[in-house]
Amino acid sequence: MRIMSLDVGSQTIGVAVSDPFGWTAQGVETIRHTTREKDFARLRELTSRYSVEEFVLGMPYNMNGTKGVRAERTEEFARELAEAFPDIPYHFWDERLTTVMAQRELIAADVSRKKRKKVIDKMAAVVILQGYLDHLSMQKKGD
Repeated sequence: MRIMSLDVGSQTIGVAVSDPFGWTAQGVETIRHTTREKDFARLRELTSRYSVEEFVLGMPYNMNGTKGVRAERTEEFARELAEAFPDIPYHFWDERLTTVMAQRELIAADVSRKKRKKVIDKMAAVVILQGYLDHLSMQKKGD
């Protein structure tokens, strides 16, 4: 079963998928927002290619745990996603500090500022998904 994570921003959607065993997350691409129809058409291609059975959306909570405007927009996106992909369930995952973590990883890998800007959303989706996969793994160990 493959899981796809989405880091939904105002201009882009970072996309990552799990390996077939659900152990690791790999970055796929960054979708530039044009129209919702085109965004979902591209996601349809990707969900088909990777046989995705679940979505994980990064939920941008404020640092104090409350929801702001970005969280509301993510919830709106999730409702539309559920309509467009009724057979694929979705879950939210706390994405606080994921962009910071992704940025640090890219800096540590000596990726230039220009290249970091192009891949940061995809890397944030990787961080979101890996956190979710690690959580699932810990749950299985507890069972």
